[in-house]
Amino acid sequence: MTNASAPNYLDANATEPLRPAAREAVLSGLLLSGNPSSVHAEGREARRCLEDARSRISAGFGRISGTCVFTSGGTEADAMAIHAFGQGRRILIGATEHDAVRKAAPNADVIPVNDQGILDLEILRQRLADGAPTLVCVMAANNETGVLSPLEDVAALCRDSGAHLHVDAVQSAGRLPFSLTECSVALSGHKMGGPKGAGALLLPRDEPIDALMVGGGQERGRRGGTQPLPAILGMAAAFDEAQAQNWSAIEALRERVEQVAVAAGARVAGRQVARLPNTSCLVLDGVAAQVQLMTLDLEGFCVSAGSACSSGKVAASHVLTAMGETTGASQAIRVSLPWNVRAEQVDAFCDAYERMARRLSKR
Repeated sequence: MTNASAPNYLDANATEPLRPAAREAVLSGLLLSGNPSSVHAEGREARRCLEDARSRISAGFGRISGTCVFTSGGTEADAMAIHAFGQGRRILIGATEHDAVRKAAPNADVIPVNDQGILDLEILRQRLADGAPTLVCVMAANNETGVLSPLEDVAALCRDSGAHLHVDAVQSAGRLPFSLTECSVALSGHKMGGPKGAGALLLPRDEPIDALMVGGGQERGRRGGTQPLPAILGMAAAFDEAQAQNWSAIEALRERVEQVAVAAGARVAGRQVARLPNTSCLVLDGVAAQVQLMTLDLEGFCVSAGSACSSGKVAASHVLTAMGETTGASQAIRVSLPWNVRAEQVDAFCDAYERMARRLSKR
């Protein structure tokens, strides 16, 4: 059994471990005394560091610096986009969107997905055909299954109909390249290996928006509140490292997990389509997700069931339900490999999963 005092962390989609460069950047930010809004020397130095981080993150998405509005995280960035671009528009969202979008737009019309979790483009096309002012919210990669959305196709439909596209790129940022520039984009620092407490909304253009959080005029009036400079610097450093990561090596380890799990009787949600290189959603029919989590936790492995934003609850996954799963929606766990995962950790998990599946499936 793995040493319980040193658990194997395989829950990167909940939060990535802090990257070394991010740690150093946070520490450097903590040593900056000035407020970025102050005009004296200390404030100007803080502002210089803030704008450097803004420029690096914007450039990673092919945008100019002024399009980046810093937030407290991905949830606020999604809510900010829906507040800014949803007023006066109907809102269409994918059936597998994160609760940050679903709860910020509770009256949105839902576009279904197929059994692999891919958005139904034909239904989206039909909904957009009337040309009514519309906000379309689609995530770049699903947080539970890792399934990638057909963003280029969605963007083309939005472009043709004049709809505004908002993309939740919280899980994909740093892990996959992103080329669209005509949409708004939500980011979260800790999903890249930065500290918790910083995120960003990237706008299509450097323009004013109706602020969700008003205050002292920070972020050029688009988001009030003193910027958490250490967290923002850590986010930028983590983004730099994530972009340079060898994700193909992690994808090979993910394939190892899935081969063993399938041989042990599991099913992989969305296995037939493109997914994040680190994410596996494993359905073990007949075994409740909570039982699997507890069993693996006792073996020293940190995994999860669905989103980590549900106050510790283990419930049926709305993502898997939307994909047509019935009982399987409450019998799935998510294994999301972190940036610093080691092959021996994956091998140990595979052994533990095999033992668990063999024992619990017999029940």
